[in-house]
Amino acid sequence: MLEQNLEAVARHMLLFSLVLEDPEKMGLQERSETFLEVWGNAQLRAPVAAFVRAQAVRLALLVPEPARLERELPWLRLCALKFRERDALEAVFRFWSGGEQGPEAFPVGRLWDARVRHYLGSRYDARRGVSDWDLRMKLHDRGARVIHTQEFRRWRDTGVAFELRDSSAYHAPNRTLASGRLLTHHGERVATRGYWGDIATGPFVAFGIEADDQSLLQTRNGQPVKTAGEITQHNVTEVLRELAAWGRPRAAQGDPEKELEGSPEQRLSGVHSGDPARAPFTLHFLPLGSAHALHHKGCYQGRFQLLYVACGMVHLLGPELAACVAPGGNLVVESARFLVDLRSEQLQAFSARIGELAGAAGFTPRAAAGPSETFARFTKPTSAGPRNLPQIPSLGAPSPVAPSARPDQAQGEPASHAKVGADPEPQSLSLSAHSLCCDTPVPIAAAPSLGSDHTHRDPSSYARVEASPEPQSLSLTSDGGSRDQEPPGRH
Repeated sequence: MLEQNLEAVARHMLLFSLVLEDPEKMGLQERSETFLEVWGNAQLRAPVAAFVRAQAVRLALLVPEPARLERELPWLRLCALKFRERDALEAVFRFWSGGEQGPEAFPVGRLWDARVRHYLGSRYDARRGVSDWDLRMKLHDRGARVIHTQEFRRWRDTGVAFELRDSSAYHAPNRTLASGRLLTHHGERVATRGYWGDIATGPFVAFGIEADDQSLLQTRNGQPVKTAGEITQHNVTEVLRELAAWGRPRAAQGDPEKELEGSPEQRLSGVHSGDPARAPFTLHFLPLGSAHALHHKGCYQGRFQLLYVACGMVHLLGPELAACVAPGGNLVVESARFLVDLRSEQLQAFSARIGELAGAAGFTPRAAAGPSETFARFTKPTSAGPRNLPQIPSLGAPSPVAPSARPDQAQGEPASHAKVGADPEPQSLSLSAHSLCCDTPVPIAAAPSLGSDHTHRDPSSYARVEASPEPQSLSLTSDGGSRDQEPPGRH
């Protein structure tokens, strides 16, 4: 994964620790509801806020101790981060844990309203009409018809997308959505903390507009029977259920006594006797700002079978990243389909630009993709090698022979989650970003504790997901929760 700031890296760590929580400590429904609130709501219930604080305290203690981190979270590695990045990451967790007491430390309600006022300008008094227009004339027309008017309007007004309990229960600010920047104030550079996430599209399009169970997508009298929030909760619950089933042997599935056998690490990682097909995965975060230097390491040249690039990271697509893809590998690029501030001609221009960048990087299209498609797919010719790049020898680690693409990989959809239970051979290189905010930032609250290294908005980190001791995949994202991406601006 590639992130633009360490706050997004911290959110990934928190959400992964929640998803991989021991089922004996937190039930399936509680985990799914907690995930939805932390991931998609600007304000939390008191129990969820307490969970965030407790996890933040734990992670703040683990970040500076690699040995303890590896022992307690065997799926996570931070050893590649620089020391100053680890210090800044620890400072983020300290803030989440309540190091700065009181709601004024992150007044998300005021910050949200200020963002909406700046985004709408003179249209602020008619914000409900603007919300209905964006939903019906843009999101619905682009395929997100299950998003209900009331839930979309509530999210636009308050930042609460998933109201799983009474509305009065959501009053604790979600500090995981806070991020820092360096801004100019009276000619001086000042570190500020505020909310610069999505206020235009919403988190519903990630899990809430498609479902394997077609009964959830049925309509009556022209209206969907289920809302996007209900579909999102169903899909997230099923994902967590599959992860829990993956973490134990097939023979134990459905047998409570056998499910309790083995340590929590074995259940989470899938390492069991008699079940060698399940291999553990490890999530590696690499140093910030090293996107264009990845190909300089021989161990990554021609390493991966899949490169996934989301719309917020298309500018990173080039020969350097293509050099990390094995001949015959696949490229999947996310379109800007659900960015409500982009007009149809802009969507077409963006799709054309994707084709130009992919062609310049040495990929050929697998199928024509228009602006109405969510993904554009390309393939790297089997005879192609790194273009206009010198062959750099490996420094200490031999460069493995890249395997050929398998049919099931060529047809597989990209996922926004780490792939588990994969084969031990190198398979995919993924660059994913969620560009779901379409407005300009406004500085709100000062945060002198944030240093300059912590507030840069440049691409910041990588996470390598692997199902073996060898690298398996690489994701470059600008937001694990789809709420912290820097906006492209109003149109």
